[in-house]
Amino acid sequence: MNFIKRAWLATKAKKGRTALLILVTSAILIFVLAGLTIKNAADSAVESAKSEAGATVTLSVNREAMMKAFNPDSDSSSDDSSDDSSATTSVDLATAKSIAEKDGVASYLFTTTTTATAGDDISAISTSSSTSSDDSDSSSDDSSDSNQPSGRGGMEMTSGDFTITGVNSTDYVSDFTSGTSEITDGVGITSDTADNSAVISSDLADANDLSVGDTFTVTTTVDDTETSYTLTVVGIYENSSTATTAQMMSNASNPQNNIYTNLTTADTMKGETDTLDSAVYTLSNPEDMDDFVDEVESEIDTDSYSVTSSDEIYEQMLSPLNNISSIAQNIVILVAIAGAVILTLIVILSIRERRYEIGVLMSLGENRIKIIGQFFMELFMVTVVSLIIASFAGNFVGNVLGNQLLSSSTSTEQTTQNSGLNGGGPGQDTNSSDSNNSDSGQKSGAPGDGGGRGDMGNMVSMATSSTQAIDDLDIKLTGTDVAKLGGIALLISFVSTILASIGIIRMKPKDILSSN
Repeated sequence: MNFIKRAWLATKAKKGRTALLILVTSAILIFVLAGLTIKNAADSAVESAKSEAGATVTLSVNREAMMKAFNPDSDSSSDDSSDDSSATTSVDLATAKSIAEKDGVASYLFTTTTTATAGDDISAISTSSSTSSDDSDSSSDDSSDSNQPSGRGGMEMTSGDFTITGVNSTDYVSDFTSGTSEITDGVGITSDTADNSAVISSDLADANDLSVGDTFTVTTTVDDTETSYTLTVVGIYENSSTATTAQMMSNASNPQNNIYTNLTTADTMKGETDTLDSAVYTLSNPEDMDDFVDEVESEIDTDSYSVTSSDEIYEQMLSPLNNISSIAQNIVILVAIAGAVILTLIVILSIRERRYEIGVLMSLGENRIKIIGQFFMELFMVTVVSLIIASFAGNFVGNVLGNQLLSSSTSTEQTTQNSGLNGGGPGQDTNSSDSNNSDSGQKSGAPGDGGGRGDMGNMVSMATSSTQAIDDLDIKLTGTDVAKLGGIALLISFVSTILASIGIIRMKPKDILSSN
């Protein structure tokens, strides 16, 4: 009798054993398939997120050299001090533009920030904390001025009511690309925007009864010289972010008091010409980022400038998905191994009950390979049925398990990040104020909203602006998944059959029959 036919008859005759094998094999394959689909979904989400967000590279000043310029007496001689005093404290606009013209740059954001005090015709949006400390702030302005570093040609800045953010285009500011801010009236800042044009928040406009076309006055102090500027409102934006505790400490750090201008206007208020605080470049292909960074570093003075890529930020941003992919891969491996062990034990028990059948077949001259083939075919028939069941149930289990893992992993990651960050750390909602306050804090000697970390804050915001937090995995069953599952199922069946058959097949027919 053909061994395949014998396998079919044995499968039909032992309904209880067949049902048990189908149940166990289905459970194994369901979890294997869930692991495969979760891993594929996580990997696809990572690649999609990187592709959508591109990659960011930030050009900023070398902060070590700049801090030496601000503190020349630390560990250097008087000669070194004179050299350090000329250290670069801003990014040259021409250098930033030359990098922006390189191949692979999809977009770029040039930023320069300063602070300004309100004129007679406008009032800043006050917070409870800043309102209560207005008097103390104003009384301490003079004393804080005396402690300010005189870098950038001896320029001194005072903490004011508004943060002036000069940009080449608001279209590339993270708050606008992420949807946190939106132009509701007028236009945003572009390369064609006239000098002394301003885009203000809707709260600031409502509080001062300002509309597009109206003007207001702000004042800045450079080298102890106070200068007034009349700005024309060309656009009004609405900001949906919630101010952090650090941002509530002063009017200038309040996001509602952030005023966008073109680069020239902000530079003029700072007493500078053609300079930037930072330049953030978004690359069209993340895979080119390392080559781009190497090329830029070879063309600039790395003692004056630093180039930072967003590799680490992407890893941090997408670490929940990477964790899930790793967990899913471990699920596939562990369940496959455990499944092979469980099936092997079941088949061993089944074969031990059929010792007499095996002995008779061997005494009749049946080839040992065909006897093993019969056992394999029995398990193969069970596997086919289990594969069909797993194909329907595995996708459901994968969705439930995958999204649960994502939720848990995301919560853990957020807890870790929150415990590691203090006020003013990098964050999407506080992009403009973070960079602004680091700038003003740096110049005023006051602890800003994340002082000294403005450029990194900009980079984090730019890197995360285009890629929203992923809170749901798109887990779908594909033909590739089924094919992989089929291969794993066949491998498990084959290994189980071979391991279970070793003890019986190596015996002689006489020994098998006499033992019964």
